[in-house]
Amino acid sequence: MTGSGAKTAVEWLVSVAPDPAACRWEWERNPLGIALLPAGRRWDVLILPGELGYAALDVLNRLTDRPGPVLADFGDARMGFFVPAGTAGRWLGTGVRGAGHGTWIVVPYPGRASGNGVRWLIAPDGSGTLTDPALLELAMHEAAATLACGEGE
Repeated sequence: MTGSGAKTAVEWLVSVAPDPAACRWEWERNPLGIALLPAGRRWDVLILPGELGYAALDVLNRLTDRPGPVLADFGDARMGFFVPAGTAGRWLGTGVRGAGHGTWIVVPYPGRASGNGVRWLIAPDGSGTLTDPALLELAMHEAAATLACGEGE
């Protein structure tokens, strides 16, 4: 990510913080390179098990030019897809958790490696692009079918 792209992504992300200047200050000085940001303002996060998440991301990459931001954490056990605010409260799906209004997520600084295992698979570009929940659902169905076929071999 270019320097200006990283700055734009940072500005977009910290715009949800209760105090964007304090968040940016802490984020840039935190040795882990992370910040806690509230979900439910500009975006929610749908959290999928890693295996399903990676398979769904492969499908999304075939369906769209660029999905919204995607996080992976702790040994790829989980993946978080940034979707429009309000999605988590309406989402019904086994094994999928939602982070929406009233929740906070750990977010690494865009364009910089973090020291805690959370990393961007697709970093935000600052434009506000989010993953379409309907496309994500379709991708999850296709991914689950593919994984189920692979498990039967």
